[in-house]
Amino acid sequence: MGGHDILKSKVFSRHHRKLRFFLGLSDVALTALAFELAYHTRVWLGLRFVFYLESPVKLLLLVGSASVYLFAGRWLGVHNRLDSARPATVLRETFRQCAVGGIAVLLIEYMLRLDLSRGFLGLFVVYSWILLSLFRLNLTPIAGMIRKRFGALHYVAVAGRGENAARLTALLEESSRYGIRLAAQLSDRPSVEEIGELLRQQVIDEIIFAVRSDQLAELEEIFLLCDEEGVRTRVALDFFPHVNSQVYLDRLGPAPLLTFSAAPHDELQLLAKRALDLLLAGASLLLIAPLMALIAIAIRMTSPGPAIFRQTRCGLNGRQFVFYKFRSMCEDAEQQKAELQHLNQKTTAFKIANDPRLTSVGKFLRKFSIDEWPQLWNVLRGDMSLVGPRPAVPEEVEQYKRWQRRRLRMRPGLTCLWAVNGRDSLDFDTWMKLDMEYIDTWSLALDWKIMLRTIPQVVTGKGAH
Repeated sequence: MGGHDILKSKVFSRHHRKLRFFLGLSDVALTALAFELAYHTRVWLGLRFVFYLESPVKLLLLVGSASVYLFAGRWLGVHNRLDSARPATVLRETFRQCAVGGIAVLLIEYMLRLDLSRGFLGLFVVYSWILLSLFRLNLTPIAGMIRKRFGALHYVAVAGRGENAARLTALLEESSRYGIRLAAQLSDRPSVEEIGELLRQQVIDEIIFAVRSDQLAELEEIFLLCDEEGVRTRVALDFFPHVNSQVYLDRLGPAPLLTFSAAPHDELQLLAKRALDLLLAGASLLLIAPLMALIAIAIRMTSPGPAIFRQTRCGLNGRQFVFYKFRSMCEDAEQQKAELQHLNQKTTAFKIANDPRLTSVGKFLRKFSIDEWPQLWNVLRGDMSLVGPRPAVPEEVEQYKRWQRRRLRMRPGLTCLWAVNGRDSLDFDTWMKLDMEYIDTWSLALDWKIMLRTIPQVVTGKGAH
């Protein structure tokens, strides 16, 4: 079995985060080593053209190369796909990362106006692929060696006898090669004396209680004992029906609150997302303002009515706001909606291919999503984000099934996951499922990936009705 299956172990999320951090550090270190090997190999080859980099330029290029390789790995989700036992998967995913990283280094060269040797760049990509692949194929023994020399075994006891306890016990036993040891298995009603004796006789780092909810009150003295002894305790929460939620402990003043969140809740990452929205939306509006003025004039000259269409939409957690876009339809389009209902191709949303209400200019604006540009103002106001589920009208929200309402728990966006996976050609339920997937897997890297994939979709007009 290949060493790269180490990521299969997610018994404790902090172990997984530490491993991702370790993989990130290894990417930077090995990329830097590949850079130096490629540089010295190219110099040693003594080809026709002399290759030499001044120290400041070389340092800048090395740091930039290591950074883009790390970003490429995170953006492509390479670290999350290293849990296959097949070496072919490691080699393929590592090659994808190195290919994207190599292209990014070429872009850095172009922006810095460097005249790099193509032989050096080729050697760099090949060396980085070899080094990263070798490291990842041997990840388990390497991690084991590091843990043996610099870490310690982690001893866990499980209290409980039901199905939940058996599942946790099996997970802990499978994780033994990662330094986790099942130290003891207790009944579902252990006494204070039994726990006290266990802590005196054995090394116990933490205890997991896999018990029924009605038994928690009986464990108060045991929790106090563990607290006094400094032993970490956990409670398995399978008896809570929040299948989509992330669970964490928060506080309101001195009061502890067990919190379930079915949408992203990391305030620092959400703050970074908002800062990115402000920066990119503001810069985009400044850049395209002259074009927007010309588009507004074209709309007014070719059809009666205002250039900007305003409509009430539902935003974060159902907050209603005024939504802006360039008018792409005739002035009385909303009044004609009832007459055209029989042509609707969606179950809840209203969408018609080759909508007869579109104006001549509107067809062009709609095809290339130019009609959405005014929503950059909604992004600046905080009504919307650059990436997120598309905002729905209140009439559509009233028809949502209960599971579909969770899409309102994320700030709506200019583009979204389904916009880069088929746009208007997808059915309504697929829209909803892709919105849920976005919410459940959201990260800043995912936002960047969607924005970059949106560009070719918009430029080609693919999938737009």
